[in-house]
Amino acid sequence: MKQILSLTGRFLYFLMGWHFEPLPPYFASKHVIIGFPHTSNMDAIRAFIGYRIIKRTGHIMVKKEWFFWPMSVVLKIVGGIPINRNSPQGAVEQMAEIFKANNEFLLAIVPEGTRKKVKTIKTGFWHIAKAADVSIICWFLDNEHKRARWLGEVVPGEDMMDDLIRIRDIYEKAGYRFPLEVASPTPVTGQTR
Repeated sequence: MKQILSLTGRFLYFLMGWHFEPLPPYFASKHVIIGFPHTSNMDAIRAFIGYRIIKRTGHIMVKKEWFFWPMSVVLKIVGGIPINRNSPQGAVEQMAEIFKANNEFLLAIVPEGTRKKVKTIKTGFWHIAKAADVSIICWFLDNEHKRARWLGEVVPGEDMMDDLIRIRDIYEKAGYRFPLEVASPTPVTGQTR
């Protein structure tokens, strides 16, 4: 079944005129995957198709309030993970526990948090990767060349701003610049709407 979904995904990319790059050698079983830019709903569709191409399951964080029937069925199919924003544990700790409880777990986060042009990014992705002891993979939707690209890997260090600068430099080499200004000093939950 995974092979059929992978071939179907490649065919859909072909129909869209897009190319999905092969997995890089540093790709492992657990990562926080960040994606830039987030400009349309098609970005999410391309991401979910991409997961099928690589025969993996991608996950996104969703407010637990959205997990009601029948919406919960759809959210589970697309890899939604319910996050309790009122939990004293916090979203970062909840996600770190999920990472530790699974042999394979890929979490997709859009640091811009919206499809609108932004001046700041949310840094929850860094806090989650640091707490879960996993690396951050930089994924790029190269709209100009219609390519879904893997740009690099960053292992969170002790200084978040140093890591954000490294991530910025990775994206700048690909021709995309994102702001280094941080949206808030507290960890955020990522893709919850």
